[in-house]
Amino acid sequence: MSTSQENHSATLICCFGELLLRFSPQLNGEWIKTSQMPVFVGGAELNVANALANWHIPVRYSTVLPENQLSTEIKTYLENKGIDTTGIRHFGNRIGGYYLPQGADLKNEGVIYDRAFSSFSELAVSKVNWDEVLEGCSWFHFSAISPALNQEVADACQEALEAASRKGLTISVDLNYRAKLWKYGKNPVEIMPALAQYCDVIMGNIWAANTLLGIPLDKTVEQAHSRERYLAHSIDTAQAIQAAYPKCKSVAHTFRFDAFDAGIQYYTTLYKDGQQYVSPEFKTVKVVDKVGSGDCFMGGLIYGLSQNHTPQDLIDFAAAAAFGKLQEYGDATQQTVEDIHHTLQGILS
Repeated sequence: MSTSQENHSATLICCFGELLLRFSPQLNGEWIKTSQMPVFVGGAELNVANALANWHIPVRYSTVLPENQLSTEIKTYLENKGIDTTGIRHFGNRIGGYYLPQGADLKNEGVIYDRAFSSFSELAVSKVNWDEVLEGCSWFHFSAISPALNQEVADACQEALEAASRKGLTISVDLNYRAKLWKYGKNPVEIMPALAQYCDVIMGNIWAANTLLGIPLDKTVEQAHSRERYLAHSIDTAQAIQAAYPKCKSVAHTFRFDAFDAGIQYYTTLYKDGQQYVSPEFKTVKVVDKVGSGDCFMGGLIYGLSQNHTPQDLIDFAAAAAFGKLQEYGDATQQTVEDIHHTLQGILS
């Protein structure tokens, strides 16, 4: 696979979603005793943008921030990373955040969201000129986290997708499921199918596809807990997604299981052109931070698809990137393309 020397001139990825401040306290009152708490600038879609910028893919980030000094400093921080911030719009009064105790992950009950009344939550139809935001872009990426906030944001997501579709952009979605966010009287399956119909690339797992899109799930696969059964189910799920959403050309799934006491077993799949491609299986007994691993995989997927890498190469790269992120503290990866190839070579050799 070629690396960062490729011709990226025809590619501009737009990643859209809520920027969040992650507060990461040490438990047992340590953060109070020391008067210290690490803060990370994150959010699923920004993590994807950060990965792509690291890999020298032109990327624009779109969100809503208040007009204040914190926002100014954050924009400067993103621009210094090579991320185009011209897609950011300003209204509302506060930046959303969440508290995640050190050692936990976002699917853990330990996460505490502080997103109510954030600027992004005030997004609604007609508040953003999407033709301006998407000017010059070739790809639009979003996740299921945004429409989980409220109906107005979900409607704005559809407005953005309609604009991206009119412009002929490739559209991708990460089927992130956050149960704590779907609190406005709608189940995900009442919202997400209308948005998924615009997507060329759908990423998630067999469980998220069931919860968010209503794709059938054979729960006996969990009892068997066999790699072969999971891979077979992955094909079934991908085919069901493509049947329900004819625009979808590529379906990717991740399988991440806790193992080896505090360790991880990880592998991924890509279904494209009627064939499933499977990454190597990665294992580690040590995990530094689980946050952002899926976003890193999504970045790798966009990286490979947008650069027309072969399906096997791109799923191997995306999986290795996600696995490498497990050893990094913070929301966004700092891995280079060369770092990821080194990780992959270590597994394949």
